[in-house]
Amino acid sequence: MIFTKNWWKATLIRMAKTAGQVFVATIPTSTVLLNEVNWAVIGSTVVMSTIASFCTSLAGLPEVDNKPNDDTSTKG
Repeated sequence: MIFTKNWWKATLIRMAKTAGQVFVATIPTSTVLLNEVNWAVIGSTVVMSTIASFCTSLAGLPEVDNKPNDDTSTKG
């Protein structure tokens, strides 16, 4: 189920993790290849990977798909 509160929370966490991973991985690559850090390239790479992460989340998130919906679960 997409566009629920749990889905947005899981999606934003994944997007933040992806952005951090790409940021950390791109700096040394940029430095080695260009002898200086090109922040525009790093920024655009981070943004594009974050958008790709969001698009992947549209296909489904195991963190959300495996949890029962709070609205429909019964307490007993």
